[in-house]
Amino acid sequence: MKNLRNLIKPKTKNTKEEIGKSLKNNLNNIKSILNNNSDLIIREFKISDNYSCALIIIDGLTSGDYIYDYLLKTLMIDIRTTNLLNNISTVNELFNNILDYMITLIDIKVSIYFEDILDYLLAGNSILIIDGVAKCFVIETKGFTDRGVVEATSQTVVRGPKDSFNETLRTNTMLIRRRIKDKNLCVTERKIGTITKTNIAILYIKGIAKKTIVDEVHKRLDKINIDGVLDSSYIEQLIQDHRYSVFPTIHNTERPDSAAGALLSGYVAIIVDGSPYVLIVPCLFLTLLQTSEDYYHRFHFGTFIRIIRFIAMFLTLLTPAIYIAITTFHQEMLPTPLLINISSQREGVPFPAFVEALLMEITFEILREAGVRMPRAIGSAVSIVGALVLGESAVQAGIVSAVMVIVVSITAISSLIAPTYNLGITVRLYRFFFILLAASLGMFGITIGLMILGLKLTSMKSFGVPYLYPLSPTNKEGLKDSIVRFPLWTIKKRPNLISDYNETRQEKSSKKKKKNRR
Repeated sequence: MKNLRNLIKPKTKNTKEEIGKSLKNNLNNIKSILNNNSDLIIREFKISDNYSCALIIIDGLTSGDYIYDYLLKTLMIDIRTTNLLNNISTVNELFNNILDYMITLIDIKVSIYFEDILDYLLAGNSILIIDGVAKCFVIETKGFTDRGVVEATSQTVVRGPKDSFNETLRTNTMLIRRRIKDKNLCVTERKIGTITKTNIAILYIKGIAKKTIVDEVHKRLDKINIDGVLDSSYIEQLIQDHRYSVFPTIHNTERPDSAAGALLSGYVAIIVDGSPYVLIVPCLFLTLLQTSEDYYHRFHFGTFIRIIRFIAMFLTLLTPAIYIAITTFHQEMLPTPLLINISSQREGVPFPAFVEALLMEITFEILREAGVRMPRAIGSAVSIVGALVLGESAVQAGIVSAVMVIVVSITAISSLIAPTYNLGITVRLYRFFFILLAASLGMFGITIGLMILGLKLTSMKSFGVPYLYPLSPTNKEGLKDSIVRFPLWTIKKRPNLISDYNETRQEKSSKKKKKNRR
């Protein structure tokens, strides 16, 4: 309590305006600065006949139960039933005694600057000002409502935890601390946004996370100078590597188990107040194709599902392009019966395969976006019925061939397997790039496109870590948790480019130790 009572002013010149001793003037200043808003509530009352004070809150941001039970009831009723007022001769003694004996809430601060007081007030805290004292109490009474901890909507699993992050910063940090009960889990906070003053929390495990990565995260966040941050995507765009690249260099998740697993591997998590998606850095290409459920099943099934995802990614990327290249330039690659069948289907189609593919792909993207934006009750039905009706009608009208409808359908279904939405968007965009290459240069163009894509990925980094790690550069331990997931008991170390302090994840089993002793 002495640290709160004895405020030390900084030696450097401070331009902040300090509050005065007059309660009336202080309240008038606060009303003036906040434009006397209707949700600003000021409750003036007397602790005794000699001491006046005021409690200031923003309606809707505070808990009414806290304010009544632990502040107003205590200061207006309970204090009169004690002998505390009999031993007080000055207002400063009253201030110190309230701090020491009367306010039973945990988080309480003392402030002397108007600017700080208003920031605390607009963040949901209560301000208690006593007439005659040039400082005030800042009391933690936040009580705004949130949607609670519900099941994840975009990153669902069959087996595993069902909880997800929500829009409240402290709830999100709690969900991670429930899983990582370690003293080395560090949580540092800061405010970003000159107007919104959004709270940002950086989480990492000291002794596991690489210090250079943690320092780089803080450095990039310190450089942000923006008026408002409304979602974690703002932060993602402002601190990411390769800002003009389509590939995401920052991973995001709404699952606490995924964030906890990343922290245990040496990653750094960034939580933004008001956003249910937590950012994970650095981001590796392989992690975008992995889910937390891969670790909840046996390694056989986890490996099988990962391989399916990689196959689906290549189908999404290359299926229309390969079809266009073969039917336009390389008909000799097809068996003769199949070539005759395709040619007969395309006999009445007035457009080349390239135009066919563009028409169908753009139509499907429109249907996909319509299904997302429409009300949930009819969104999925409209997209499915629209695809069926348009596809069948287009074939009957002779605008596209039946084979092209099959190709586009395979591509669309494969694109839905991507576990992360931002990677799915990237692959969908690159699909049009490969369609153009196939229509102009055939298989040679597709080969050139794959080379360009490979060079692009190998040259990218995320917070100093190569994007294709552990494939390039190759890391033996990292490959155990890449495309193929090895059994958990064989993954004994963390990837050394992400965590170079405490690489060991598990020691040898006791049985092996006994055998070695023998």
